[in-house]
Amino acid sequence: MPEEIANSVEAIEVEAEKMLEEARTRANEILLEAREEARKILSSPLPLDAVKTEYDRIVNMARAEADEKIRDSGKKAVEISTNADKKAREITELMINIVTGKR
Repeated sequence: MPEEIANSVEAIEVEAEKMLEEARTRANEILLEAREEARKILSSPLPLDAVKTEYDRIVNMARAEADEKIRDSGKKAVEISTNADKKAREITELMINIVTGKR
């Protein structure tokens, strides 16, 4: 019985080693195919129309974002200016009231 178990274990080990070697071989084949495909892709001319379209899309997005930020900054500048004028009037009134004794 122990001899049968040992033989079974050996058979399993042999089969596992065979499967592992087949997997390694297939992995190497896949890597070679991938390298060849990458080489083909890298050596092929770029589709300039697609590149130009993507370039234009990116530039347009950047311009739109910049325009939005400019609008937001303008709104904030108006708010700050309005608040500054209001504060200046309040301080002026307070100073006049102090000088004239109305406070």
